[in-house]
Amino acid sequence: MNKQLDDLLDLLDLERIEQDLFRGRSRSALVPRVFGGQVAAQALVAAGRTVPESRHAHSLHAYFLRTGDPGAPIVYEVDRIRDGRSFTTRRVVAVQHGRPIFHLSASFQTAEDGLEHQAPMPPTTDPELLPTAAEMLPRYADRFSDPGIVGRMIEARAAFDLRYVDEPPYASVGVPREPHSQVWFKTNGKLADDARPDSVQGDPHLHVCLATYVSDMTLLDSVLLAHGRGGWTVGDVVGASLDHAMWFHRPFRADEWLLYDQESPSAFGGRGLGQARIYTQDGRLAVSVIQEGLVRVPR
Repeated sequence: MNKQLDDLLDLLDLERIEQDLFRGRSRSALVPRVFGGQVAAQALVAAGRTVPESRHAHSLHAYFLRTGDPGAPIVYEVDRIRDGRSFTTRRVVAVQHGRPIFHLSASFQTAEDGLEHQAPMPPTTDPELLPTAAEMLPRYADRFSDPGIVGRMIEARAAFDLRYVDEPPYASVGVPREPHSQVWFKTNGKLADDARPDSVQGDPHLHVCLATYVSDMTLLDSVLLAHGRGGWTVGDVVGASLDHAMWFHRPFRADEWLLYDQESPSAFGGRGLGQARIYTQDGRLAVSVIQEGLVRVPR
């Protein structure tokens, strides 16, 4: 396990300050605000710690309400909405400086048998044949006005091995492409199965929380591709996540290759919609994701 992954796991290991009250910290981000995937993952950790281990997250729905301050702790307030025979529902509000910055509703279910089908995995490329972020990003250093951004981008994503199947948005600024993007990802190191119960690695919800963290990194890429925009790091658009929804269909491990197949069906009114499916390397549909983001062109 590399240091960045160890730091991320430490970030997700929230401090319990009361029965349903947790406190989290933030890590440095590419922009001067808390990374949305971090808040969503921490909120799901908080919800999961109030749920029996036999119940697993099957969906979450979230809204990003305000910009988070990376220099201040975030308090997560968990509301135990319902504990049924098969399902458990939790609501989590993330608070900073006395104001809510994020709201999440999550549902958990006991395992049971039922009907089964899935959309097939789309054609893709073997992830081992693709360049790593550290290999790919320096190729596009001339696209960024800030010469130090490449190193910060590599550092910000170093907890994961994240590989683009095709070129990222900042590779072809000014050239509209099909609004479709594929990314392979997994943690940069194996996660223990026999960790101490008081360790975040012993958390039964850890893999879905890590997938939640990554899901906010590239989902709006497909919106940018449709318009030949390079993104927030290039400076030709201003954006932020507005809302986020995920459905966890089948078990998976975040330390094994996962294909994030993303597309954008619409952009209008300063907003862009991204929708995606996450597949295991052997073709099982593990997660569905939908996100709407603010995507504005600077005047």
